[in-house]
Amino acid sequence: MSFGYGFGPGGPGRRGCRRPRALSPLREHLRDTFWFAPTLGLLCAFALWWVASAVDAEIVEYLQSEEAYDEVSDLIGIAEDARTIVTTISSAMMTFIGVVFSISLVAVQMASGGFTPRVVRIFVRSRITKLTLTVFLATFLFSLLVLTQYDSKRDPRLVTTVPLVQSILVMIMVVLSLLLFIAYVSSTLRLMQVGPVVDRITRDAFRVLAKQPGGEPDPGPLAPETARIAHRGRAGVLLDVNVARLVRAARREGVVLRLIPRIGDFVVPGTPVLAVHGVGTPSRRALRYTVFVGVERTSHQDLGFGLRQLSDIGLRALSPAVNDPTTAVQCLDRIVQFLAAVVEQPLGAVHHRDGRGAVRLVQDVPEWAHLVDLGLTEIRGCAVASPQVSRRLLAGIDDLLLLAPQDRREPLVRHRTLLVQAVERTAPEAAEREFALLPDHQGIG
Repeated sequence: MSFGYGFGPGGPGRRGCRRPRALSPLREHLRDTFWFAPTLGLLCAFALWWVASAVDAEIVEYLQSEEAYDEVSDLIGIAEDARTIVTTISSAMMTFIGVVFSISLVAVQMASGGFTPRVVRIFVRSRITKLTLTVFLATFLFSLLVLTQYDSKRDPRLVTTVPLVQSILVMIMVVLSLLLFIAYVSSTLRLMQVGPVVDRITRDAFRVLAKQPGGEPDPGPLAPETARIAHRGRAGVLLDVNVARLVRAARREGVVLRLIPRIGDFVVPGTPVLAVHGVGTPSRRALRYTVFVGVERTSHQDLGFGLRQLSDIGLRALSPAVNDPTTAVQCLDRIVQFLAAVVEQPLGAVHHRDGRGAVRLVQDVPEWAHLVDLGLTEIRGCAVASPQVSRRLLAGIDDLLLLAPQDRREPLVRHRTLLVQAVERTAPEAAEREFALLPDHQGIG
């Protein structure tokens, strides 16, 4: 993933105003990595070992000050018995970690081949996968550190530390690792099934939708455009923008910034990214780390990415090599669910305001027609060969027509008409055409 920054316009929107969130996209970028959680876990394991070793040293020092040498001898005996277990654990954990990675790679390969390569991101962002790997690595490191604390001296008066507390913590971490391994296998098996995968994609899409603002009065036309700022950095997909930083930069100069590309667009160096409306131009320093570019779209701020994934899974399911219309129907269920949720949402643009309520950043989001086309076009093109899919698609469009206001019915009517025409051209028999064009919420219930 590469970070770039840019300076350029986007069309000013009509509705939707919100104040920016202060949190930067750093949290989402870290969730898309696989190194941060294990590294943090190793640091925590080292800190826990340091505290536990200090506690063990205090216990031995206290007993020696009380001249309770018999108790120290008992601790030494218990610790020696635990040493064998800790040694076995330290050597077995790496094998266990290898098993986890093997399961992960097989699951990722099957998911990317059976669904779409874009679902690999679900495994990368999986909390249970990261937590399991983190605890396994932390247990391995902690057990190695504990082995360094065993004292070769047997005289209770000369022993400086007995790793009793540390050994107990190793046992607890092993039990936790086993429990997490069970949860990890269960979670991985679920993510290899169609239903949980499309459900996860849909929930991610609704999280993005929840960040969209409600309808507000139109703030009016923007001031004339005075400058454009070009993208500086590597070419790539526009992942997200740091809204709070852009709003601050625009507020300092007393201008309004307009984001030209939408989230998910591919940008190349030199193309305009932000447009400046008003007198003054934010400095390059103020606009650093405001536009984030990467190699693949994410669902952080991308309203259409969920529909893109669902459409890809459904399209692959309808390919002659797979021929799985039931999976396509499951994807249509979720596509209709998402479109029904946005059918009355204000779309077109989002206006981000500063603390005083003044609009400082205008950001385009997909229009209603764009979302309908994204969710239905490609599946509709393949539905003519599968009555199950055509019947479910017609039922979904009819449901959306009941919910859609008058000004949003046109894209739905267009897709319904095109589907009916395609089926009539493809099916030679009247009875077959009639069957394929009968709306059914289960496809063929």
